[in-house]
Amino acid sequence: MANEMALLAYNRALKLSKPGCAVLGVGFTGTLATSRPKRGDHRFFLSIRASNRIWETSVTLTKGKRSREEEDKVASSVLIQAMAKACQVSETLDSGLTDSEVLNESVIQFSEEEELEQLIDGQICSKIYPFSKESYGSDKDRKIILPGSFNPLHDGDLKLLEAAMSVSEEGGYPCFEISALNADKPSLTVTEIKDRVKQFEVLEKTVIVSNQPFFYKKAELFPGSSFVIGADTAARIVNPKYYEGSHKRMLEVLGDCKRTGCKFLVGGRNVDSVFKVLDDHEIPKEISTMFTSISADTFRMDISSTELRKNQGGVIS
Repeated sequence: MANEMALLAYNRALKLSKPGCAVLGVGFTGTLATSRPKRGDHRFFLSIRASNRIWETSVTLTKGKRSREEEDKVASSVLIQAMAKACQVSETLDSGLTDSEVLNESVIQFSEEEELEQLIDGQICSKIYPFSKESYGSDKDRKIILPGSFNPLHDGDLKLLEAAMSVSEEGGYPCFEISALNADKPSLTVTEIKDRVKQFEVLEKTVIVSNQPFFYKKAELFPGSSFVIGADTAARIVNPKYYEGSHKRMLEVLGDCKRTGCKFLVGGRNVDSVFKVLDDHEIPKEISTMFTSISADTFRMDISSTELRKNQGGVIS
């Protein structure tokens, strides 16, 4: 139970954290002294989850030695000491444990491959690779995210994110995002994810790997973020066809996205040999403020990843 609580806390921390900021999730459970005598032991368990490891601690207290308040104090001290250790803080704290009360500690470490397997299986919601060395001002809580398959990453992707940064009034931290899961295709394998991530490492660009293919879920995963999309994607986002054919349902879902602070920065896209921008599509007025157009003067590139794969030209590797 402590492990499950720590995992939930870790995923919540990922949603609230600044890009590249290391986070921990902490879970604690136990059975301590009460007003009535207990049949079993007085003991507690704690778990701390980081991106690549779990610290587990358990303690059995000497029964009848302390009051409830005193046992709470011991448990709190052990918990604080465990968090400090996980954060590599060298100072120690006297927990008040006696020599006979053994502190059982263990660490489970995960490889990158195991982390990505956990992500694909839905245990963790995202993994960030903070390759960028640049500073983007003080407002780093807000992310500007360009989702895509990036098979391959190309110059148009880089320029589109730059253009989105230039039109974003709130500013933010630019990230690329790869979803390990796809609504219409098989999930990416661990090898495929690692190969695509390498493209960003070479260019020192931050990339997030998530397990959410749908924008309304991405909005929950990255609250307050601006998503950079093409005009064709914007048209699909407001199409009732993808909401069980219901215009009302579409407005409800996107209204929920709007309440998270989510916005869309929309670049032009070549659709059936015709270059289209946001103004070529009708956006319902109830959610129109969520969408900001990136003008063709600011960004225009007609080639796609599909075309690059066909001719193998202009690929960034």
